[in-house]
Amino acid sequence: MKVKVLAVGKIKEAYLKAALNDYEKRIKPYAKLEIMEGPEEDANMGDPNRVLAKEGAFFLRHLDRDVYAIALDLEGNALSSPELAMLLEEKGNMEGKEIAFLIGGSLGLSDEVKSRCQCKLSFGKATFPHQLIRVFLLEQIYRCQKIIKNEPYHK
Repeated sequence: MKVKVLAVGKIKEAYLKAALNDYEKRIKPYAKLEIMEGPEEDANMGDPNRVLAKEGAFFLRHLDRDVYAIALDLEGNALSSPELAMLLEEKGNMEGKEIAFLIGGSLGLSDEVKSRCQCKLSFGKATFPHQLIRVFLLEQIYRCQKIIKNEPYHK
């Protein structure tokens, strides 16, 4: 399975980098993982639509036609870990598609980017910093791989 994470902004905090590195190592035996970081615009400066369009260009530029794209979006579907594992197995293993997760900046994702995605996923109604969502996402990708392989998850 090939999984790509497209995210706006760079991770600067050491504790988040450490968590991301840990999950990247855990995922490596199960899936080919690629993380791409795009430029983050200052959401407080100027027109929000311009900011979304500029950040959106990064996502659209890096999404191939045959990729199954999943937008992380507050208005998306909240899936349980087993439900997400089934989706990843179906799209990534059975259909052989690359799966891309898209994480926008503080304003989220543009409508144009969201319309390009086949699925919208939410990690709940609470708002989290997009840097922290990256850690949540990698943890879920790892957990899904353990579920798919019917292996115990070390807690």
